[in-house]
Amino acid sequence: MSEQLPIGTLLDSDAPAVLQASRLNRHTFWCGQSGSGKTYALGVLLEQVLLHTRLPLVILDPNSDFVHLGGVREDAAPESAARLAERDVRVLRSGSGHGDPLRVRFVDLDVRSRAAILQMDPVLDAEDFNAVLRVEADLLAGLDQPLVAWLRERPEPAFQRVATRIENLGVAEWDLWAWGGPDVTDVLSERADATVVDIGGFDSTAQMQAAALAVLDRLWAGRHERIGRLVVIDEAHNLCSPEATTPLARLLTDRIVQIAAEGRKYGIWLLLSTQRPSKLHPNAISQCDNLALMKMSSPRDLEELSQIFGYAPGELIRRSPGFSQGQALFAGGFAREPQLVRMGSRLTEEGGADVPIELR
Repeated sequence: MSEQLPIGTLLDSDAPAVLQASRLNRHTFWCGQSGSGKTYALGVLLEQVLLHTRLPLVILDPNSDFVHLGGVREDAAPESAARLAERDVRVLRSGSGHGDPLRVRFVDLDVRSRAAILQMDPVLDAEDFNAVLRVEADLLAGLDQPLVAWLRERPEPAFQRVATRIENLGVAEWDLWAWGGPDVTDVLSERADATVVDIGGFDSTAQMQAAALAVLDRLWAGRHERIGRLVVIDEAHNLCSPEATTPLARLLTDRIVQIAAEGRKYGIWLLLSTQRPSKLHPNAISQCDNLALMKMSSPRDLEELSQIFGYAPGELIRRSPGFSQGQALFAGGFAREPQLVRMGSRLTEEGGADVPIELR
């Protein structure tokens, strides 16, 4: 099978436009302002990855845009629809809807992640952080009662403070917790063709961040298995901000930046999608060897992109404000040469399509 992924037609000639599947083993930066067709276009690429490669997808989906990736549109080409229907697509939902519940086992999280969820600083909260470290073996062995009750039975004052912290933050009431049942890392271990992690349905940003961190921690912990995966982070500025203010947000940003810097050699390849390049940590953007740019009107963002992605001709980047919906510039390793593209049609439904205005 050809490694070329058909994504649409060239803007200036109507010839077929393709990307090179083999060059998705580099990090990719995908950007476009609201209304540019960024998410729809990304779905076109992901469908082609499913059709033409065995590269597993892990999608952190904050807006339920990709939850229908396992279904096909009625107007999809029959041959492509049949092949796509054979793919194993798992959907983990943080809210209501089709798919399995998105859950995380607190006791299986990395100890630093647990401390960050509890808003602990290893230095400023040194004694309480150390208490979390000291109960590691007991947590991993499994508890036969709720964590807070178990902590309350310990006589040490630090354990009592940790229990109080959990109660005050309301962490024990989060919908995220598996409480001993199956969790997201179990699903990741099954290596489906695509695992869509719908993280946007929780009541708090902290739960969304904790779910994303659990996924990325699991992938990083298994990095020595060297299993190639394309990790898609949609609206990445919400998870990898240079201005992160909480311990959990900072740890999540640090993990994404670490994967951007070191993950490529282990087969953890990022695709960072955003409408706000200036709000995404620069140390993550700078590691990307592929660029997909849709309509972007901000002169500041375009100037920064020109400086970061020297392989993308400046005259093509400057055409971005004039792009229509669904038009894009592709440059870098996955494009044999920089190309302007009119994206093709989706085979599956876009979960986050615009709400139409009803006419009288």
